[in-house]
Amino acid sequence: MAGGAGSMRILIKGGKVVNDDFTQEADVYIENGVIQQVGKELMIPGGAKVIDASGKLVMPGGIDASVHLQQNFMNAAVQDDFYSGTKAALLGGTTMVIAHVLPEKDSSLVEAYEQCRSLADAKACCDYALHMGITWWGVKVRNEMESLVRERGVNSFQMFMAYKDTLMLRDAELFQALQTCKDIGAIPRIHAENGELVVEGAKEALDLGISGPEGIEISRPEELEAEATHRAITIANRAHCPVYLVNVSSMAAGDVIAAAKMQGKVVHAETTVAHAVLNGMQYYHQDWAHAAAHVMAPPLRLDPNTPNYLMSLLGSDTVNVVASDHRPFSIKQKAMGRDDFTKIPHGVAGVQDRMSVMWERGVVGGKMDENRFVAVTSSNAAKIFNLYPRKGRIIPGADADVIVWDPDATRTISVSTQVQGGDFNLYENLRCHGVPLVTISRGRLVCENGVFMCAEGSGKFYPMRTFPDFLYKKMVQREKCQTVRGVDRAPYSGDVAAVTNSNKKEVCLPDGEPPARGVTRHGGMRDLHESSFSLSGAQVDDHLPKRSSARILAPPGGRSSGLW
Repeated sequence: MAGGAGSMRILIKGGKVVNDDFTQEADVYIENGVIQQVGKELMIPGGAKVIDASGKLVMPGGIDASVHLQQNFMNAAVQDDFYSGTKAALLGGTTMVIAHVLPEKDSSLVEAYEQCRSLADAKACCDYALHMGITWWGVKVRNEMESLVRERGVNSFQMFMAYKDTLMLRDAELFQALQTCKDIGAIPRIHAENGELVVEGAKEALDLGISGPEGIEISRPEELEAEATHRAITIANRAHCPVYLVNVSSMAAGDVIAAAKMQGKVVHAETTVAHAVLNGMQYYHQDWAHAAAHVMAPPLRLDPNTPNYLMSLLGSDTVNVVASDHRPFSIKQKAMGRDDFTKIPHGVAGVQDRMSVMWERGVVGGKMDENRFVAVTSSNAAKIFNLYPRKGRIIPGADADVIVWDPDATRTISVSTQVQGGDFNLYENLRCHGVPLVTISRGRLVCENGVFMCAEGSGKFYPMRTFPDFLYKKMVQREKCQTVRGVDRAPYSGDVAAVTNSNKKEVCLPDGEPPARGVTRHGGMRDLHESSFSLSGAQVDDHLPKRSSARILAPPGGRSSGLW
């Protein structure tokens, strides 16, 4: 199948072609894995398979910008490998995934990349690319980032401000990593939570006897996300680097992003389907397994208005992309934290349901039209990660990643019918409008009416180019306008004061450490900072005559009533 399917001739007739900026009635002709023609009354060679798309929408295949496949996290193995995960993606209408590589601390990024490629190339059913995690910092990491960009087709790096002692970078390390991204033209993805305070919040919750899944929400309040979001944007701005914030989960963080965009900062953001649809009351469910199945980071938010707000941010382009952040675990794996919520593995499933759930809650829910749906599920990710217009658009010359979408058909989501891993579905029994009838990946007909027709390992690694215009064009122009220059002036020629402490040894203090307070002198000189009072009994002013005391019967301002 994999060998000959790429040369199939396919004609999609009678549908409405939907791109992120316009909709048109047109036919689409595909050959050799590429869209050859888009329009009416096309002249095509014989022998093409004809797909009737009357009354249907013809859209670019989805791009899921954040999935975790064949990976270990928090002492648990993710329940999907690159075969089952990409199969589920294709069945749901997603034709490309970008997976994460998370090297162990102090280990080689290049070796982790090579290991992941060897696993993925043998199993992937659709095109895939890789994000590289920056889990520690040093000269070796910087050099390997350059190597990955120049020689191995990686253009994005995931950084964490949370997960202290395992994944978290300190501010100075984050700044240097962002500077490196700017120099090599890569996209920095930042998970923004205050990692130090997350740890303290977890200790506090456990000390109070809170050990259940609700502890994830209690210990990681949205103010910690908002603070870290602001800090990440500030650090990126000082590094003159664009920034891409991931897993945006709260209204407070959304407000910070909106304000930064209004100030002209180059900020883009991604949320997840779960955050845009569900709220944090799930953590207070009486069934421990149900509550634990929703544990992710950042957590779902208690405020019931949050999903509606995040969906509105997607509709208005304040948040640009919706991903699944697919990382499924079984209830048995989640139960590793049955007595301590900090040991519940973070992650939920969603790669198969992302497109249908977003259509139901976004388009049917009135938050976006079909063009905006294409933008947040496909085109914007393609633009940000420099895949556009080969991906994320239906035009001649683009890769033939196409879905035929029935906006009126419905399906009911259930764990019993899902292909993706895990034994729990966050959207159980949700009836969704919007179903992919046909999925075409690189010109291969891989799914039709729910039937999967794709060989294991037939997908390809898709190298991503650096310096995407969508991020860096504005950044380059900003640098031209905001170049810092010193003042051109004549040198100072006057007197210079002598250094008074030239005989004292200079002591260099670490950044942020206040100088030690000097010893108080007992010379009788009094000011607001020092006192000549002594506890030894004798005082320095004992030789002065004492004033006789006088009782004041009527003090200025009147007497006190004694009532406070």
